[in-house]
Parts: sequence; structure tokens; C-alpha cells
Amino acid sequence: MIDYMHDYLDGDIISDSEQKLKSHLQQCEDCQHHFHELKKAIAFVQSTSHISAPDDFTNRIMDRLPKEKKKVGMQRWLRHHPLLTAAALFIFFMTGSVFANWNDHQDFSFTKNESLVVEDHTVVVPEGKVVKGDLTVRNGDVKIEGKVTGDVTVINGNQYLASAGTVTGEIKEIDAAFEWLWYQIKSGAEDLVEWGNSQLDEK
Repeated sequence: MIDYMHDYLDGDIISDSEQKLKSHLQQCEDCQHHFHELKKAIAFVQSTSHISAPDDFTNRIMDRLPKEKKKVGMQRWLRHHPLLTAAALFIFFMTGSVFANWNDHQDFSFTKNESLVVEDHTVVVPEGKVVKGDLTVRNGDVKIEGKVTGDVTVINGNQYLASAGTVTGEIKEIDAAFEWLWYQIKSGAEDLVEWGNSQLDEK
């Protein structure tokens, strides 16, 4: 009978089924009540068909929605700026690595060379001796009485150049972590350029 009710209300019921439905409704109070409720529901839906939303309805609803969380906004920004994201991550990890390297190397150390003499925390290039290549001293001093055919870098220390001492390259003193960071970046860039040039030469 319920199927007949739906067919009747949809206008799809055949005459034979309609007669059966009407005959049944005269005898069954429960079906009469159900059929009446169905007709009320359809009448209600039809009565709202002329209602339209205000022009600013969508904007008002959107304004009342919770604001996008900062995390979601940041993730969206990162997805739309991949190059800047990569550059920022590179700087972040490189800086962290360099400072970790700085903190892990607080002990006295220097470039090994048989011509060097070590006195306490001072590396000495004796008069008449030649150190070929760069010389780096960390957490100590360097005293140059002979000759260094390269750069001399003193990290967290001091350098003394005697009157007879000579250095063919640069003399650099690095006294702080930020200077160390710049030194590492510069050295890395120089190595990168040198590698690029070698690749071009091979081609």
C-alpha cells in the first residue's frame, strides 16, 4: 500500500492500483494517517519553492566559517613557492650544520706538516722552513718565522708574523661563530665554482 501511495502522489499510479489504494484507506486508519503525513510533507516542500536566498547569503556564511589555521596557510604558501622553500631549507640546514661543526671543533688542531713546530698552543713555522699549501690553526696561535706558500687561517686565535716570515697567500683571523659561518660559505662557494669549471673543462 505504501508503494501505491508514492505512485499516487507522483501521478504514476494505474487505475486498478488506485482503486485498491482508495478501498484500503477507507478501512485502515494507520495507512490513512501515513498517507495524510505524506501529503503534508509534499505540500510543505511545494510551498517553499518560491523562497530564494538573500544576495549576500554566501558571503555571510563564508564570513562565519572558522578562519584558516596558520599551519594550513603556511603549508599552502610553501606549496606555491617551492624555490623559496628550497632556498630557506638549504640555508637553515647549512647554518645548523656549520654551527654544529663550530661547536664540535673547540679543541686545538692544525694542518699537519713536518716543517711545523708546536709549542703549547702555538704552531710555529721556523725560520728557514717552507710550508707548501694552506695552513689552518684552530683554537691556537700561529707564529710565522719561515715561509708559507698559501693562505694562513687562524680560527679563534692569533697570528704573529716575524720580520723574516713571509706568506704568499692571505692571512685570515676568525674569532666568532658568525665569521666562521661566512668563511665556510665562502669556501663552499669557491669549491662549487672550481668543481663547475672542472666539469666545463671535461666537456
